[in-house]
Amino acid sequence: MPAGTSRPSGWYASLESEGAGEIVYRPTTVSGRPATSAGLLDGMMKAFGFYTEREEPLVHKVGAAEGPVVIASRTDVVNPSLNRKMPTSGIAEEAALLGTMPSDSMDDIELKNIKLQFPHARSMSREDSNAQEEVVETERGNVVVAVQGNRSKPAIVTYHDLGLNYISNFQAFFNYIDMRALIENFCIYHVNAPGQEEGAHTLPEDYIYPSMDELADQLNHVVLHFNLKHFIGFGVGVGANILCRYTLNHPEMVSALCLINCVSTQPGWIEWGYQKLNTRHLRSKGMTEGVLDYLMWHHFGRNTEDRSRDLVQVYKSYFERNVNPTNLALFIDSYVKRTDLNIHRDPDPTKKNAATLKVPVINITGASSPHVDDTVTFNGRLDPTNSSWMKVMLVKYVRSQSS
Repeated sequence: MPAGTSRPSGWYASLESEGAGEIVYRPTTVSGRPATSAGLLDGMMKAFGFYTEREEPLVHKVGAAEGPVVIASRTDVVNPSLNRKMPTSGIAEEAALLGTMPSDSMDDIELKNIKLQFPHARSMSREDSNAQEEVVETERGNVVVAVQGNRSKPAIVTYHDLGLNYISNFQAFFNYIDMRALIENFCIYHVNAPGQEEGAHTLPEDYIYPSMDELADQLNHVVLHFNLKHFIGFGVGVGANILCRYTLNHPEMVSALCLINCVSTQPGWIEWGYQKLNTRHLRSKGMTEGVLDYLMWHHFGRNTEDRSRDLVQVYKSYFERNVNPTNLALFIDSYVKRTDLNIHRDPDPTKKNAATLKVPVINITGASSPHVDDTVTFNGRLDPTNSSWMKVMLVKYVRSQSS
């Protein structure tokens, strides 16, 4: 390259012969730092954290003065047919080039200007939660509310299902990498039913557990405590039913509802019998195998062996070790005594005076959920102009032998 000519961006730095300043190899990109002797395998092991001590970071910020990445290679040992020939402009050129190559087949790979992001692992530990817990006093006992996010943002209020709390029901969802936008744009208020929070003490024997309507009324205290103007409700199972009851009484406070496995009717005889037996066992014997089986059916449906084995085992272990059986019995007893929501769809869609939810509702269930029929019944009682029903299907991908 002639003296005084600027080097184009994205070219190799030319190699010069000793003393003469003559260009030996025509430039194609700017060279980075000198190549190291570590192989590609070592670089991959470092990148995935298999080494506890690193000589230098593989991923870091690059200043404006640093050059781009250099990946040097000489031969492909695994597939020699893919090897590329070096330019054959002369013996001096080959000697200079080969002198800069590493002794291994490939150089270490360095990534720059890249920020790696990984999803949080599924966790049911309070230590892994970035929410701040506050106790809200109500007329029917204290309620623990965990706040996650910037309180100046619009609010989402969550309510959990049987045997769960905000950690076991919602933490993995909001920690998922694709849900980061929710945390950045909303403030999440996780409401725990009395005695269902993580590490809860056994409620006193003379404590009268709130009914479903009274649990919904407790949300008034939560709204006043945090000075919420309105919010989006996100409920699962029992929590979905509670949020519906609150919305029917205070439609001006709720912007929309996202409900999973919502039951809008009173319990049938079979459900009532099973739940009564569960509450008796929880009070007298604790978490028995029968209660555990019912909870697994309630959350996963039948044939749990077809689900993710790791996920099923996580929840089995959680129910056995982390749930206060006495407090859960009181919560179940309140749910089994629930009344019908008494909502219905007006046959004339032009009329807006029907006794149904006035806010937009997305009604979600899973294909394997035992509550599919309940969500269909619930959907038939909603205004079709502002509600949607969604069934999530499980698709299995089977890799063919040829692949």
